[in-house]
Amino acid sequence: MATPFTTDRSFLSMTYRRIASPLVAALAALLMAPLQPALAQQGAGDGGVLLNRIVALVEGGVVLQSELDAQVELVTGQLRAQGTRLPPESVLRQQVLETLIVQELQMQRAQSIGIRVSDEELNTALQRVAERNGISLTELPGALTSQGIDYGRYRQQMRKEMIIERLRQRDVVARIAVSEREIERWLREQDADKYDRTEYDISQILVALPADAGPKAVEEAEARVNELHTRLLNGEDFADVAVASSEGQQALAGGRLGWRRGEQLPRNFFATIRELEPGEISDPVKSSSGYHIFRLNDTRGSEKKVVELQTHARHILLQPNEVMDDAAVRDRLDEIRARIVAGESFEDVARLESEDPGSAPTGGDLGWTGRGDFVPEFEEQLARLEPGEISEPFRSPFGWHLVQVLARERRDTTEELRRRKAVDAIRASKQEQETELWLRRMRDEAWVEIRGG
Repeated sequence: MATPFTTDRSFLSMTYRRIASPLVAALAALLMAPLQPALAQQGAGDGGVLLNRIVALVEGGVVLQSELDAQVELVTGQLRAQGTRLPPESVLRQQVLETLIVQELQMQRAQSIGIRVSDEELNTALQRVAERNGISLTELPGALTSQGIDYGRYRQQMRKEMIIERLRQRDVVARIAVSEREIERWLREQDADKYDRTEYDISQILVALPADAGPKAVEEAEARVNELHTRLLNGEDFADVAVASSEGQQALAGGRLGWRRGEQLPRNFFATIRELEPGEISDPVKSSSGYHIFRLNDTRGSEKKVVELQTHARHILLQPNEVMDDAAVRDRLDEIRARIVAGESFEDVARLESEDPGSAPTGGDLGWTGRGDFVPEFEEQLARLEPGEISEPFRSPFGWHLVQVLARERRDTTEELRRRKAVDAIRASKQEQETELWLRRMRDEAWVEIRGG
């Protein structure tokens, strides 16, 4: 089972930065997410019936023609606005259909394990979007409408993006292990300046390989990536080729990965990217997920963190699953809280009941943490509590919690911050490839029947 907590506490450090980005980025995210199907009405003698052709059966769900058409139209508009050359329509529709299939699989997985986003959580995320753009939440619908975006549809897509993000945190990020040896090596390399603190704006083209690829599949992938690399060297636009040919998550965004610190990149990627000049394209690089071609778009510096007011807390985590829904989990935590209030040891109960393998063995201890370490839902609860006080059950993206504040004081966190930064950087360096592999496994193991497109 995925765990949102480890002793380094970084799993709760995810905030919705992508959702809280400027409105232009938020709208771009919308364009990359599937639309709620809008049934097309076709005439049928007595006034018409609602019909909509199924283009793909995906496990227990479907992708509809109207959904595919609407998404192709939106992606086409976005690519034209970016000045990116459109691939052949058949290629674009295939790329969009595959995106919709994978997103449908993720939504089914999220639903099966009880991941949801409440209206209150959705409104909070939308409030952040509005605030970052200098407007109020009540003004957001008008701002979206002025850019041709329906507010109701935007809410639906925001909810879907948040659900998928929570699923990936649970199924991917929470499973990325970071060893003490990796931390120590990262710190030594920082001290030796083997990694700089430069940030790199990167795009990539991925030719994917399954984990069990045989010699023939490897040979075909090598030939494919070399052919794409030659086309790029001959002057074809990187974004155009990525849209038409990349198998990465960001293909329809022209392969754009965005800004990454050097320390966040896998070592073999960093060794290649740090040698590039802005605008330059790398030779193909092999990884566990396939063959990559990188383009360095730009570089910039980064900043340091400082000492902070910290809170020492412990918690108990329970997660909804196929057997226990949200209501059942909350009732269970109410019972656990009553036992602790009646005199049972929080530490002993956490060891027995908590589903967080990272903290349960130490009685739920989260150690000393600062502002920004946890997701907003968890931080809000911590801020309300006085030392010794136990919260009521509450939900975060990772499940249901009880939390107790043990102490709060200003501390010198220099070494802790270095180690936390190491863990975050190591995990970030693994996240891209782990997500690609997770999505590919999900797609390969799913029953999908494509009926058109």
